Amino acid sequence: MPGRLSWFLFLLIGSLSWNPSNSSASLKTLRSTAPEASPAIETSSGVYEVEGGQRLDWWHAHNFCDQRFARLALEPRDEAVTELLQGQVQGPIWVDQRTALLQRPQQRRTHLLPGLVFEMQTATKYARLLVDIPMLAAITVCAHIQWDLATDKVGTIFSYAAPAFANELQLRGFTAHNGLVHLALVVHGHHSPYLPVFSADGMWHHVCVTWEEQSGHWALVADGKLQKGAQSLSPAQSLAPGGMFVIGQDQDSLGGGFKKEEAFRGNITNLNVWGQVLGLEQLAMARVCDIPKDGLLFGWNRWALEIEPTLQEVLLPFVCPVPTEECPTLDAGGRTLGSEQCLQSLPFLCHYRPEVYWRLKEIQKTATGEFISRVNTLANATMLSKDGFQEDPGFLNVPEAISFLVVLEQALAAEETPLQPADLLAVMSFLKRVVAIEVGGQDPSGQQEHLSQSFLAVASLLLEKQTEAQWLEIKEIIRSPMILVDSVDHIAASLSLLLTAERTNISIQKGSIGIEARSLDLRDLNRGDLLEIPGGPEYIQVSFEEVRRLQGRGLSKVIVINTWFAYSALQHSLGWEGQEGGKDLSQDVPRPDERQKYLSTQVGSTIISSTVLVNLQEVSTAVHYRLLHRAQGLSDKLVEPVCAFWKFSTSPEADGSWSNEGCSVIAQHQESTSCFCNHSTNFAILLQVYDVQRSSEEESVLKTLSFIGCGVSFCALITTFILFLAVGLPQSERTTVHKNLILALAAAEALLMFSEWAKAKKVACMVLTALLHLFFMATFTWMLVEGLLLWSKVVAVNRSEDRKMKFYYMIGWGLPVVIVGITLASSFDGYMADHHCWLSLRKGVIWAFAGPVLFVLTVNAFILFRVVIVTVSSARRRSRMLSPQHSLERQIGVQIWATVKPVLVLLPVLGLTWLGSMLAHLSMAWAYVSIILNSFQGLYIFLVYAVYNSEVRLAIRRMKEKKKALLFTNCSRPISYSSSPRNTASWEMKKGNPPGPSAPATATWTPPQRNIIHQGNLGAKIPVGISSIMSSEKSAVELTAFKSSGF
Repeated sequence: MPGRLSWFLFLLIGSLSWNPSNSSASLKTLRSTAPEASPAIETSSGVYEVEGGQRLDWWHAHNFCDQRFARLALEPRDEAVTELLQGQVQGPIWVDQRTALLQRPQQRRTHLLPGLVFEMQTATKYARLLVDIPMLAAITVCAHIQWDLATDKVGTIFSYAAPAFANELQLRGFTAHNGLVHLALVVHGHHSPYLPVFSADGMWHHVCVTWEEQSGHWALVADGKLQKGAQSLSPAQSLAPGGMFVIGQDQDSLGGGFKKEEAFRGNITNLNVWGQVLGLEQLAMARVCDIPKDGLLFGWNRWALEIEPTLQEVLLPFVCPVPTEECPTLDAGGRTLGSEQCLQSLPFLCHYRPEVYWRLKEIQKTATGEFISRVNTLANATMLSKDGFQEDPGFLNVPEAISFLVVLEQALAAEETPLQPADLLAVMSFLKRVVAIEVGGQDPSGQQEHLSQSFLAVASLLLEKQTEAQWLEIKEIIRSPMILVDSVDHIAASLSLLLTAERTNISIQKGSIGIEARSLDLRDLNRGDLLEIPGGPEYIQVSFEEVRRLQGRGLSKVIVINTWFAYSALQHSLGWEGQEGGKDLSQDVPRPDERQKYLSTQVGSTIISSTVLVNLQEVSTAVHYRLLHRAQGLSDKLVEPVCAFWKFSTSPEADGSWSNEGCSVIAQHQESTSCFCNHSTNFAILLQVYDVQRSSEEESVLKTLSFIGCGVSFCALITTFILFLAVGLPQSERTTVHKNLILALAAAEALLMFSEWAKAKKVACMVLTALLHLFFMATFTWMLVEGLLLWSKVVAVNRSEDRKMKFYYMIGWGLPVVIVGITLASSFDGYMADHHCWLSLRKGVIWAFAGPVLFVLTVNAFILFRVVIVTVSSARRRSRMLSPQHSLERQIGVQIWATVKPVLVLLPVLGLTWLGSMLAHLSMAWAYVSIILNSFQGLYIFLVYAVYNSEVRLAIRRMKEKKKALLFTNCSRPISYSSSPRNTASWEMKKGNPPGPSAPATATWTPPQRNIIHQGNLGAKIPVGISSIMSSEKSAVELTAFKSSGF
């Protein structure tokens, strides 16, 4: 008997682990070289490339396309592709599946599954499911079965007995003389006919049975194909709850009554039970070891079984899919879909997204190939491909991969040859080949660990700051560097095969990347499993509650895989993720403040992961983690930390995205955030960046106030300009500068009032934006001229007084025209903002206005500072000369007023009130202050230049006197007012010219001394010094503004 059992187990394990790809013939086929150029054709859906010279199994065909940044094509629907196939290949070719059943093959192809060995029919051997069965209106049971060919008797694969009735559910079968295994389903004692389901060939077969109460419909599915289905098998009666589900025996009573002649003989593994009817697509997933979770009552697990002591159990190196697994094919001639064994070698079809294909072509045309040539020379082999379309470097083994990775690490670290986008693509293709290496569980020489170390070193170098530009260049091809994170996860998982009873921990850290694999005995844990990242307070933890839950499932030993990527590794290469148009991960949650506008999402922390493996299969567990977050350059924005994970996509058209599903913030601190997630994967803290906007009511008030201010200012400026022309003020540099400033500001204010109307019309809005840019720019350049004129009159009094109006005109109007012209020529498409008539923030166009404005304000602020110093100094000297006995308090008061007065008068004239606009975003109070100061700037100029200006008021008084004189002359006798000696002398003095020689001496009139300063032409020469100007009533500030009488 022992010899028979040993032979049986040898046959069992051998049939499970045999893989045709391990044979030498298969290896020779896999290493066949590709033609120099594979035929390709472009369609509306992409570019298809026929690999007719390559004949690979489905898995390697999938990897081949992936290493070229393509995908194994789905069924093509274009006639052009069909014609291309007919001219290149004959027979079936591999195509991809529309569902992700066979993704990540290295994890699914080999599983260690507990198997039950029923080497003979007995009345004692059984296994019972430790699960509570509820009342069921439908059920699905699937299992992998290896039928023993040595018996032709009926055997019971499983049975379910309820307290009230023993034969609630059974699946029975026998081997018929035609070489087929016939199965029958029993429900509530009602028996379906025995039907042929699969061949009695000693191989493993996947068998599923379904039943539902409503119509009594049942079905038998074997190896993914529906064998038989019918109605009316014990309908209208649910399966009773609280029963026992037994494998290998027929229960004649609840949990007993076994009979030898009805026992099962063979092997069973991977039995799963669902409380619903699964469709064929879901059954196909179960067949390839991708167990559907929806409705699952029992998932195959050794620790959830009660196994009779004499029943033999083994750990099977189960291959998923099994050697008889079939993968989708397309007949090149008939365009019909079919299937072949996945390990058969066939041609295949690769599909490129259009933007990927042409970007690859463009990058390869511009590549120099220096880095690739240098690396290949150092490796003394073709390690990196210069042309991914024409070269196939073949497959790697572990020693070759280690050698090449060491060379690649040295070349990247040396930085002797600049890395180009084509070089980065070649390196990424090579790393995909490394990940595709199939590794075993034995590593006596430590090669697998060495491979992992070298892989991490290269990956860390690829994520440093100097490669940021290269990642951005290839983002159409590799949409995210998270592909490296996925590759590191695969490398870390492979370390689990190296763990032994003596070595329970393997940890590797290279640069900014670390991985760790640990074997844990759950019985020895009195707290949760905790991983602390080296160098900081960051950690990830499987909580003690999760450990107890795993213990409750009968698990005693698990393997925990952890990876972490330091913030410095991804802050540059992930710089484009979610910056503009990114997804607001909080968009489904109502925000308490509707004024917050979402701007972007940024990765703000380390990326960390934790995965729990049981028998090399991932078990989802909840985790807690705490990470530091870094908000750089966001001091003026609202930043909200979000607990998120990277969701790797199963779609060929996407690489994945960030998601916060199942994750929540449990504690938030100033520099860190603690999170809880109900699953395990790659986690990070994302920073949601918001701009705090004003409410609609506040915006309406500000718009109304701004419109009123612009209207009032426009009217005030026009009135001031008309007064300048009407009253006949003396012509001077000062007067001309004032007129130009008033004209520019009035035009800007008028255009601004029409901006809301024009934003609905694109052309009008574009023209208005350019005019606003021009006139506001001219306003500030004339303010700069005001400052320069003030400097020349107050600070640099002794300098030459040559006329400088040509220079002032060049600054005031010429400079704005040049700035606007250059901006339009260089950024015409992005010149205007999207939703209003003003400069766009994109591409830095706004700096064509903000930059010169900041320069003007800086210069004028310095000029005002110097003027205040001169004014205070003159006031101090004047006070000491006139009133030397005055008290100290009065002298201080005079100096304070000498400081405040020029500041109040000159701030709006020099444009310094616009500095308040920089604070407008802080609060509504600052916004109101900014609107009042800037929109009412024209009103202030009217008050200073006209209403309180002594020269304007004197000119108006003269006009009134002239009018009265004319009226008096007309009433008394005809007399020419212009011949009046008094008025002639007065106007001559006003013009700065002495009376003519023909004037009689009696006509000479000397005005009062107190009016000399008021009437002097300060635009030409200054007849008095600073000390003589300063008095308790006059100020040096009058040198730039008309002399005011109200200050």
